[in-house]
Amino acid sequence: MSGHWETVIGLEVHCELRTETKLFCGCRNAFGDEPNTNVCPVCLGLPGSLPVLNRRAVDYAMRIGQALHCDIRRSIFHRKNYFYPDMPKDYQVTQYDEPLNVDGWLELPDGTRVGIERAHMEEDTGKTQHVGVSGRIHGADHSLVDYNRAGVPLVEIVGRPDLRTPDDARAYVTELRAILVATGASDGKMEEGSLRVDANVSVRRPGGPFGTRCEIKNLNSVRSLGRAIDYETRRQIDLLESGGRVVQETRHWNEDEGRTTSMRSKEEAYDYRYFPEPDLVPIDPSEEWKAAVRSALPVLPAERRRRLAAAGGTTPGDVALLVELDLDELVTAAIAAGAEPRLAINRAGNELAGDLEAARHLDPARFATVCRMEADGRLTATQAKQVLAEVLASGADPEAVAETRGFRPIESGALDIAVADAIAADPEGWARYLAGEDKVAGAFVGKVMKATGGKADGKAVTAILQARRSSAG
Repeated sequence: MSGHWETVIGLEVHCELRTETKLFCGCRNAFGDEPNTNVCPVCLGLPGSLPVLNRRAVDYAMRIGQALHCDIRRSIFHRKNYFYPDMPKDYQVTQYDEPLNVDGWLELPDGTRVGIERAHMEEDTGKTQHVGVSGRIHGADHSLVDYNRAGVPLVEIVGRPDLRTPDDARAYVTELRAILVATGASDGKMEEGSLRVDANVSVRRPGGPFGTRCEIKNLNSVRSLGRAIDYETRRQIDLLESGGRVVQETRHWNEDEGRTTSMRSKEEAYDYRYFPEPDLVPIDPSEEWKAAVRSALPVLPAERRRRLAAAGGTTPGDVALLVELDLDELVTAAIAAGAEPRLAINRAGNELAGDLEAARHLDPARFATVCRMEADGRLTATQAKQVLAEVLASGADPEAVAETRGFRPIESGALDIAVADAIAADPEGWARYLAGEDKVAGAFVGKVMKATGGKADGKAVTAILQARRSSAG
């Protein structure tokens, strides 16, 4: 939203599937090989060659459909005709009006549902490299084409225009990537091009009809996605408010300059002259095949958030980071072993998140012990962090670590004396605290911590301060 305008965003996400071979031939599907070494007559479209469909690719595409709550239907392949050098046969095999997966949705961490119009199969194109100063076709000295990627199996996931802000778009791509990786269908590596995003952006008056959209092509990071949507929204609003009109077109995102530039007018379906692929039969999955794919799915991120939230007595949005960091099973197990839920969630999101490699090997029972010791007052927050750090580093028993370091609770009488000494040393600060300046309490806690060598429990000190203020009133 900007002023009296609303942004409307729909994303098209292309994900390469993790098959060993390409979609219609036996060529190797691998990133980073020498250019034009993983090619054959089929993926080069040479006369007389015939495609053979990769069943594993269909399995993966159906996994994606199931994970996105789609209806899996009978589908057919089409030829999408266009004349770019990245496809030597001058057409791309894709699915047009009868796609495999239709009418689904995914759930964002905040509970918002975003509609999925379709998730169809197609083959990837080759990769063109423009040689010259700009790296773009305009101004290039010449261009090189690598056909290793031509024919690699893809699923294109077309989202409905349900997103309204760059933050929504980033959350959508992050969640979708997590789902794709969880299914095992894709590695989700945007830096290698296995996951690529096109953003359709338009603006409108709130509640009004959709405006004219522009498509921003091949965004290869979540950060670029947000920046591109921000820029394109401002560009369209400025254009409309100055009396101009938005032209439907495809635009390129320039990361260095932070702006979009026009590539070409937006093609319509009739420009591609779709017709059914005559060399491939329809895909018509049986109910048994669908059930087998469904039963093989792992627990997906949304359900993992719900499970941890239920165990921790919080909301799915509060534990989204732990699921993203793959710490949810550890925390759930620690809670089951007796850890105070909120404390376990906080310690995981802070201390464990800082050392994920060590956290993967942490015994949930020992993590639970550290949390219990802190909750019971046997360790202060500072001491608990120190003990947890040593447990992470060595796998040692938390009780033994605390004993070795001499971490023992301070007797309540000694803590009362330390608080009284801190108050006596700062009468002006105490007067301000009595007058209602709560932030002064932090200074007193710091003084007591220093006096006790860091052994005091900050919460206990705060409680004593509050009790003294109440009695003084």
